[in-house]
Amino acid sequence: MFNGASDWKTRFRPNGRLTFLKGFLRHPTTVGSITPSSRFLERRIVASAEIAQAGTVVELGPGTGGTTRAILNALPPTSRLLTLEINPGFVAYLKSLPDPRLRVQLDSAERIGEALAEHGLPRPNAVVSGIPFSTMPAECGRRILRAVWACLAPGGCFVAYQFVKRVAELDPETLGLPEVSMEFLNVPPVHLFRWRKPQAGPQPAAEGRKAGQRPLPADSHP
Repeated sequence: MFNGASDWKTRFRPNGRLTFLKGFLRHPTTVGSITPSSRFLERRIVASAEIAQAGTVVELGPGTGGTTRAILNALPPTSRLLTLEINPGFVAYLKSLPDPRLRVQLDSAERIGEALAEHGLPRPNAVVSGIPFSTMPAECGRRILRAVWACLAPGGCFVAYQFVKRVAELDPETLGLPEVSMEFLNVPPVHLFRWRKPQAGPQPAAEGRKAGQRPLPADSHP
C-alpha cells in the first residue's frame, strides 16, 4: 500500500548522483549539467510552477529525479505527473519510484502532446523543463517550445530552468516574454524562466509580460 511521500522517500535508491554523473559523462549535451539540482532550486521550481494547485504536470528532462521528487512532494494526491526522458538509464532509475501518481516515458520532449494522449491525461496545468536548450539545434528547441505551448492548459505555467538565456530567445513570437529570476544557491547558479498561457484567446506576443501578471515567488531559503 502506498503511504504518501514518506513511503517513496525511504524506498528511493540512494545512488542517484552516481547515475546522474554517469549519464552526464556519456551524453553531456543532453544532460547539460554535471550535478543534479540543489534543494533550493527544486523548491523554487515547485513554487514557480504552482505545483500544489496543479492537476496534471509534465516534466521534461527529469534526469535521476531530484526535481521529480520535489514535484511529487508538493503534488496533490489525486494529481498526475508525466515525465519525458530520452536517457534510458535515467528512465530505468525513475521507474524505481513507487508513486502511483507518476508516469515515466522514454520519449522526446517534442512528443509531449502525443505522450499525454497515450497516458489518457488532460492538458497540463504546469510544464517544467530542465532540458538544455543551449546545446540543441535552434529549430529543435522551437519545435519543443511550440509543442509545450500547444498542449498547455489556459492559465497554465511553463517553467524552464537553464544556465543561459537561449530558451527565452528561441520563439518569443509564440510564447511572448518570460518572467525571469535567478537561483544563486545552485552550482552553477540557474536562470528560471516562466511563461503563463493566457486564459482565453490569442494575445500578441509583442505585448510580452502583461500588467498585473504575478511575479515569481520570493526566495524561501531557511
